[in-house]
Amino acid sequence: MKTSDLIEQRAAIVTRMNEAHQADKNDDFVAAETELRAVDNKLERARKIDAADRAETGKPINGDVKLDTEIRSRFRVTRAIAAAAGLGVDAGFEREVQAELSKRAGRSAEGIYIPTEVFETRVLTTSTGGELVPTDHRPDQYISALTASSVVRGLGARVLNGLTGNLSIPRETDSPTVGWVAENAALSSDDADFDAVTLSPKHAGALSEFSRNMLLQASPDVEMLLRQMLARNLALAIDRAAIQGGGSNQPKGVLATTGIATQAYTTDLFTTTAEMIAKADIANVATARRSFLTTNLIKKICSLGLDANRLPVGVAPIFHQEPVTFSNQVPTTLGSGDEHGLIYGDWSEMLIGIWSEIDILVNPFESTAYSKGNVSIRAMATVDCAVRHPLAFVSATGVETTSVAIAAPVE
Repeated sequence: MKTSDLIEQRAAIVTRMNEAHQADKNDDFVAAETELRAVDNKLERARKIDAADRAETGKPINGDVKLDTEIRSRFRVTRAIAAAAGLGVDAGFEREVQAELSKRAGRSAEGIYIPTEVFETRVLTTSTGGELVPTDHRPDQYISALTASSVVRGLGARVLNGLTGNLSIPRETDSPTVGWVAENAALSSDDADFDAVTLSPKHAGALSEFSRNMLLQASPDVEMLLRQMLARNLALAIDRAAIQGGGSNQPKGVLATTGIATQAYTTDLFTTTAEMIAKADIANVATARRSFLTTNLIKKICSLGLDANRLPVGVAPIFHQEPVTFSNQVPTTLGSGDEHGLIYGDWSEMLIGIWSEIDILVNPFESTAYSKGNVSIRAMATVDCAVRHPLAFVSATGVETTSVAIAAPVE
């Protein structure tokens, strides 16, 4: 039963209790009171379910569990790309899956779709390059590039998968004011105000080149390589956009969102982070997913910082025992050029919308690749980011590493 139905049922029972009380019908009152307790128990459970639903990460609106499992076990990125390039490989299953992927995305792929299910299995850390066909040199030991790690999802951002059109989520910006009035005096009229958080498709992609031998003869490790590269690079691009973004054709991340709270860097980092926490407290920001996010150079400064007695301070006291994540994804060139990003807030207030599977277009006739017998590959994905409540985040300004001081108290 819906929460709204239970609320109506409860109101009707309370009316019966009031009528029984006025008529002094004790048996009717006791019976209604028993019903009320049962409805209150149901209503409490329903409200808990509603709260859990609101906090739940978005799920694909399309998809079949059995098919998803089969895609994970049978779909091969290398076969799909090789078939699109016109190479002689058996890619019947990969072709059959395209119809389902087109249905999910709401449109046909320009080339071929790579389902996100194939990225959900942990893959090996390997690398790019021309020497990717099996040899006697341990193909399971390919060495990946050193890249930053994706952090925003781990901090608690909500991911909405399987979107098919622009998404508009109503948001309450102001509620009616409650006032006290004298007997027989009129209440002042005041309406609730609403706006909307809108997510619309933004496109990210890359061009790359793969060798003919790699697609025809690659070991299973190279299949893992392609999955890892595509998933990693896409995740990092989304991550950077969610943190800052706001550039040409980019989603707007936290630092580019209008209305987020700001805290000017004060005399030291310890005081600045305390002020940021206080601003979040005053704004009634939920505490469950609050966390700091900043750069690795700030981590170094905190680790080397000394208190008044010249003793090491450490990271935890500087951030008042609040969770903190350090990442090279956070910008270091804000403001005058040496200003580092420092963000505090409830990261579940960040929405990441994903519209399509990764769309790969294979071009075996691109002149540079064609002359070498290789194929050119374009991979694209469609995503957007938005902050539900701007005041759920506080960004420090003026945090320049040349002038950052620690000044934590002695424990």
